[in-house]
Amino acid sequence: MKTTTLSTSVSPKAPALATLTAVAAACAMMLSAPAHAAEAQAASSATDATNAASVPSAIDSSKRVIRLAQPKADNAASTNSTPAPQATAPQTVTAPQPPTVQNRPPMSTLQPQDVRPPATPEFTGTTRVYDPGPMNATGIDLRSGQLNNIPTPQVQLSDVSFVPTVLIPQQTSNNNDKLDVSLLDDFIKDVSPNARHYPPNFPNRSQRHYTREKIKVLAEWIEPYAKEPNASYDVLIRAAKLNGMGRNLDLGSDYTIRGGQYVDRAIKIQPDSGEANFLYGMMLSEGGGFKEGQKYLDRAVSLGYTEAEQSLAQSDLLSDRRDKALERLRRLESQNPDNDIIPQQIKLIEEGKFYIWDIPAPDIDVKPSV
Repeated sequence: MKTTTLSTSVSPKAPALATLTAVAAACAMMLSAPAHAAEAQAASSATDATNAASVPSAIDSSKRVIRLAQPKADNAASTNSTPAPQATAPQTVTAPQPPTVQNRPPMSTLQPQDVRPPATPEFTGTTRVYDPGPMNATGIDLRSGQLNNIPTPQVQLSDVSFVPTVLIPQQTSNNNDKLDVSLLDDFIKDVSPNARHYPPNFPNRSQRHYTREKIKVLAEWIEPYAKEPNASYDVLIRAAKLNGMGRNLDLGSDYTIRGGQYVDRAIKIQPDSGEANFLYGMMLSEGGGFKEGQKYLDRAVSLGYTEAEQSLAQSDLLSDRRDKALERLRRLESQNPDNDIIPQQIKLIEEGKFYIWDIPAPDIDVKPSV
């Protein structure tokens, strides 16, 4: 029997053969790598496509899926009828347009649109929009407006009076500077029968109050002109009248002092003034200075001032000379038959009263504002 013996000796060509074998194995592995990579990529693409159908990709915005807002019924129907998207063929979804707004002008400034104002609603029934009348020089003419069944105001002037303009010089040596005393003279004329003598007599307390307030304002107005050292006679005599009436209305001792000072200066300017002598004598006698006032009253009587005779009768009555007061008034009544005040004064003395000016005062209408 023949025995075959394997040799364990290594041939010198063995290392080269092992090297070739290793190289061949490496080449085979390199050639098979692209195939495995393609298969892995295909599997990864399929997985990405499946995920893209449910979750948008943050890397590729072209694969983002945007779903339209639809009612639940339509959404359920589309879910049942629409097949699932294929991973290998992604579809491009167009974003929906915003909902259109009816009757809205375009926002482009290149093509201006003709925007019409909303139509004025037409009112029915009894509702009506007032259309004012035309504007004229005095305002809106209400008569031409839509004022149906509304009476037109009517104004009638029954007692029209005019206040004459009176300008007096401010100073004795200068006749160029004039002072307008129109309203002042009108006020003095109205309230003199009520407040010229003491005690004053008014138809009601309101007229007495308004007269007091106006005397305050007018006396303050004329005061700067009367205080001037060269103030004119016309300014001084008006200031004396105002302050004398303020004294009779119990406005304070300042009115008494100023009234006496102003009338004294007026007499020095015009010694033959019957009015100035009467005012001074009346202020003194009605204030208790019967003897001091009598000489000025006598001077006024000699100058033809009738009211000075009445003040003398008052002075006689307060000096306990009743008979002399009656004699004086009766003589004066015969000389002035048209005077309706003197008979009333005689009646007061006959009744035993002491103030001949305490007679019903005429009704006046002094306004509360100057």
